[in-house]
Amino acid sequence: MMERKVVSVVHGGMIITMDEEQRVFRDGGIVIEDDKIKAIGESGDILGRFSHVADHIIDLTGHILLPGFINSHVHSSQQLARGIADDVDLMTWLHHRIWPYESSMTEDDSYLSTLLCGIELIHSGVTCFAEAGGQHVSGMARAVSLLGLRACLTESTMDSGHGLPPSWTTRTTHHCIQSQKDNYHNYHNTAQGRIRIWFGIRQIMNSTNHLLIQTRDAANQLKTGIHMHVAEIPYENQLVMDAHKVDHGTVTYLAKIDFLRNNLLAAHSVWIDNNEISLLSRAGVKVSHCPAAAMRMLGFAPVREMLDAGICVSLGTDGAPSNNRMSIVDEMYLASLINKGREVYANGTTDPTALPAETILKMATVNGAKSVLWDDELGSLEVGKKADIVVVNPLSWPMAPVHDCISSIVYCMRSENVVSVMCNGLWIMKNKKIINVDEEEVILKAMQASVEILKRAGIKLPTRMNII
Repeated sequence: MMERKVVSVVHGGMIITMDEEQRVFRDGGIVIEDDKIKAIGESGDILGRFSHVADHIIDLTGHILLPGFINSHVHSSQQLARGIADDVDLMTWLHHRIWPYESSMTEDDSYLSTLLCGIELIHSGVTCFAEAGGQHVSGMARAVSLLGLRACLTESTMDSGHGLPPSWTTRTTHHCIQSQKDNYHNYHNTAQGRIRIWFGIRQIMNSTNHLLIQTRDAANQLKTGIHMHVAEIPYENQLVMDAHKVDHGTVTYLAKIDFLRNNLLAAHSVWIDNNEISLLSRAGVKVSHCPAAAMRMLGFAPVREMLDAGICVSLGTDGAPSNNRMSIVDEMYLASLINKGREVYANGTTDPTALPAETILKMATVNGAKSVLWDDELGSLEVGKKADIVVVNPLSWPMAPVHDCISSIVYCMRSENVVSVMCNGLWIMKNKKIINVDEEEVILKAMQASVEILKRAGIKLPTRMNII
């Protein structure tokens, strides 16, 4: 006997659908049947048609409803390392802080780190994230499943190069590929379908050609995505030019070996030229723009040029040691301002129209869904799509008054304005309270675990001031 589906009706709020018609309902209603949207429209019509069959009716008058935000580049297992790698260059950051930290993690550490990261993501309205590569996918999967989030999880994968911790130097190409295949078979499509497993390349500087080719072929065979840091710094491009005798850098070489595919999510992509932008566009590669992390260590990414070339550019926070703030709300604000400012730097003229609010919001929703290869079900509020919904209260000092809802979401909203979050038809945060875990308990355990990891890793942080 089939169980009866649970029907919920939310009404009264302003609904920003992000559908192809860019519809915004001033007084809208949504019908949710189990994990999917059954109907959407004007409140009066929705209540008239569905209130008699609804199990739950929720009045959200005065609120704004949006599709769940998608963070397309996150290192969830780095959350316990927040603050251990501030104010250093990328290679120091990797070789002397982050890799010693990651190589000292246990499965439980990764679980706790992902719990803590997930809590912060939910508070900023994120319902889905793309893991950028970390340790112990099993721990990540446990945390994602418990929190009720949606995620594309990826193992950090390297098989060569300088600076690797001793425990990582024995990893062969075969081990890297097999480990990821095992992750796929163990966790793909688990947690009520909320978890997908992707393949990962941490960066080209620590990957053999065999690893690149086998990753490309394995992901293609399993019909899943590949997440890779691409063209982060000039040193990377120069290394590739010297090693592979190409005329530019990482993107040029990846095109040469037919690695650029429409299932590749390239993170950062800061140091690319116009020809490489064309290569990414023709191949259908997606790019995750992480404005805070880029400005901290990498530079100005040519986001406007990529968008103009038809590249799907989404938004990510990167990991806590790269950004410290895991708020996609902050990244929306930064992405617009930084890329307006870049026009001054690049051209000597201002252009306040660069990356307007509607483009930024699309990057956090529709483009995010395309970037994680999930746009058939995510990214907009439409009939048949998953019920992943963010509820925003604009009636507080950061946002009031609201004259233009899209502009206010991008330029005024803060994480504190996000009051409730639904993923897969279930509330995972309600009235600013995370539903499935005790936040204080997670924070306390995470603080204890972070101290132990640093001890095991032998990381000693510099003293900045004469603290008495």
